[in-house]
Amino acid sequence: MSEETTLPSDAGTVIVGAGIVGCNLAYQLTELGRDDVVVVDQGPMPTTGGSSTHAPGIMFQTAEPKELSKFANYSRQLYSELEGRDGRQAYNETGGIEVARSEERMAFLQRRVEHATAWGIPDPQLLTPEEVTDHLPLVDESQILGGYYSPTDGQVSGVIACDALAREAMDRGATFVPHTRTEDVEVVDGSVESVVTERGRIDCDEVVVATNIWARQLGEKLGVHLPVTPVEHQYTMTESLEELADSAVDITDHPLFEGYENVSGEKAKRLLVGPDRPILRDQDNAMYYRNHGDAYGIGSYNHEPIVPDPQDLGGNDPEGEQGSVHEFTDYHMENPTHPDRPHKAPRRASDELLPATADKELEFKYNGMFAESPNGLPVMGPVQELDGLWTAAAIWVTHAGGAAKALAEWMENGVPRLPDGPIDLAHCDVNRFDDHEGSWDFARDIGGEEYRIVYNIMHPKWVWEGKQRDIRRTPMYHSHEEYDAELWASAGWEEPQWFESNADLVERYGDRIPDRNGWEGVYWSPIEGAEHIHVREHVGLHDMTAFNKMEVVGPDAGEFVQHLCTNDMDLDEGQVRYTLMCNEAGGVRADITVTRTGDDRYLLLTTGREVGNNHVAWVREQAPEGVVVNDVTSSLAAMVCTGPDARAVLSKIADADLSDDAFPFFTSQQFYIKNVPVTALRVSYAGELGWELYTPSEYGEQLWEHVLDAGEEYDIRPYGNGALDSLRIEKGFRLWGEDLHTEHNPYEAGLGFAVDLDTDFVGKEAVAAAANGDNVRHEVAALTLDDSEAAILDDRPVLDPDTDEALGYVHSAEYGYSVGACVAYTYLPPEFAEPGTDVEILYEGEKYAATVREEPLI
Repeated sequence: MSEETTLPSDAGTVIVGAGIVGCNLAYQLTELGRDDVVVVDQGPMPTTGGSSTHAPGIMFQTAEPKELSKFANYSRQLYSELEGRDGRQAYNETGGIEVARSEERMAFLQRRVEHATAWGIPDPQLLTPEEVTDHLPLVDESQILGGYYSPTDGQVSGVIACDALAREAMDRGATFVPHTRTEDVEVVDGSVESVVTERGRIDCDEVVVATNIWARQLGEKLGVHLPVTPVEHQYTMTESLEELADSAVDITDHPLFEGYENVSGEKAKRLLVGPDRPILRDQDNAMYYRNHGDAYGIGSYNHEPIVPDPQDLGGNDPEGEQGSVHEFTDYHMENPTHPDRPHKAPRRASDELLPATADKELEFKYNGMFAESPNGLPVMGPVQELDGLWTAAAIWVTHAGGAAKALAEWMENGVPRLPDGPIDLAHCDVNRFDDHEGSWDFARDIGGEEYRIVYNIMHPKWVWEGKQRDIRRTPMYHSHEEYDAELWASAGWEEPQWFESNADLVERYGDRIPDRNGWEGVYWSPIEGAEHIHVREHVGLHDMTAFNKMEVVGPDAGEFVQHLCTNDMDLDEGQVRYTLMCNEAGGVRADITVTRTGDDRYLLLTTGREVGNNHVAWVREQAPEGVVVNDVTSSLAAMVCTGPDARAVLSKIADADLSDDAFPFFTSQQFYIKNVPVTALRVSYAGELGWELYTPSEYGEQLWEHVLDAGEEYDIRPYGNGALDSLRIEKGFRLWGEDLHTEHNPYEAGLGFAVDLDTDFVGKEAVAAAANGDNVRHEVAALTLDDSEAAILDDRPVLDPDTDEALGYVHSAEYGYSVGACVAYTYLPPEFAEPGTDVEILYEGEKYAATVREEPLI
């Protein structure tokens, strides 16, 4: 593959980048039947010089995000089927061990077991120190408290895997073009037309940017601001160790060695050698290890973030260093520079854990680069700005096989899938980002923060502090500060989680708010429970500006809205309807409320937070000519007045009759609240009497103050997202991205009432099949914990109490203060989803008895 290949003049799909992602994608696309795939890369192949070339290839499969574990599990299986040029299996299934040096880390490793069980990683185990050293005798067991063992973890050489994947793709018709730099992508009328290389043009229908650390540069040329940040980490290999003498290997006769050496130099003789014992990770010190024959490789994230400017990244110069490698900084190995680990240098931590490496020479040393994104997940999918442009970036060797499989299915069949079914990629979607995230200022800082925390023990509710906060303020921001709100960042918005001004409510309702003393109590306040109860019994006001809002306008707007939505959308002006949007495979793409606000005008309200932009992009992608889709999220302030006293509060200041007869449920009216124009919807995500109020942003602060002033005699209180989440879950309202997503169809999700099969909509054929009982593998189930004082967090396995078999996982969980129990939503095999069924939830090492309930619970 390293010989010059004739540049094709045209192709169906051009993949830019022949690293582990590009090769995996070419393999998957050709396996699906495409034979017009061209892969171009600036370097030689398979040793292109990107991170796939220098990466040590360790594969720890278990991660808290389900997407990463699913991708890794598939990658392991795929790489195990590949045969390298030496005739050996490409994947080294050595097992993987993560050790703990602290009690906090041991608790984290127990969570590892639970996440692995939830995501289907085979046979996860906790080990004693003695059991760790049974597998890894060179580890000093006095330094550790135990370990997490995943027997199917291991290692794959990026170079060997790329070569094997590319050879199979070429056998099926793909063309690989090395030594060819991509200079631009030509676009005509918003659609990709060709790829411009230093050797000429390739006319094409689709382009996939799979250039990882170089993805930002190409995106900038196209006006697409991809927040992909290159970051550096250290890798080095010791001299030969006497303790590993039996593992010594001469790899110089490997068929790929010469090409590898040409790119990577003498270190190729170590890098190309696979491990023969479990890979190892010491996350307390942000270090990882694998043996290279009779030497140990030492990887360190245990230093301050090093974030190079993408514009300063060179290519892969045949006469010099590869572009993804920088000179090793000895200072960062010999001194404690990581902001969270200021007391121990990486080298010292390494020598403590593996005494055999102490005082040994580090023969090969470099700072290798990989790419980070703002949430640490891949950046993949179709780019909304340009038809035919796809991305596949910020993806590690560990996850590349699964990510490419899902992306190939997405490109070919319209829906991301793995062999066990559809996978929701909302949190990986390239369109999830907001405008500010495209700035280098933001991407640099947040990429560095993602690097900093990559091995930290992070709570699922943790939010950024310090850098890149306070970017987007709702009109009510200053009022939130006045009421001492606990503000959390979400999609750049500063949103209240609770209000310290409501602390007096804890004394009032405290006997109904169980304490939380464990992991579930971190980033939680009893004020959330007090706000919840106060809304149920009195009245509250919630800022919902950050929820995504779309306006659909045009002569064909009504027909288009019906095409999008599963329900009957033949609405009169002022009617509001709850409905779903599904993808082509019948998975729930979003749940929304649609309000007809004029003859040719509709308001679509959907999920905010970090997934709402995906919905906006998808609606725009579906829109025909003559229909305009406006994102009005920022131009409309939004709030909801909720609770039994909501009508009494608003009636004091609204010039409208708010009685049930005059203003029925699921209708909308426009009127004034004092001097502020509002569009009011009689709906409530909290499940109580309430009105959502929308007004142009410049009126938002005044409207908020009007409502709070009017509600003073009713003891109105502002309330945050914490209370809203618990209010909605005990009412059975779904939260898209948690207990509702594209992996389930409307009938599995218990939302068949929002489907009208007499209408035509995207995904109707698949939804109709589900209505007949086909494709219903799981059904939604509302669980309550039998222990009324207990609370749990999501993403933990739901077990059959008789067999300990994992039946599903907790999609969302919040304490229901009106129910008097913790409520969890999951999806279970139909026979287990029947109300009254007993199950167990494994959480923090304990099994909690739970019961399936009829919903809604109140």
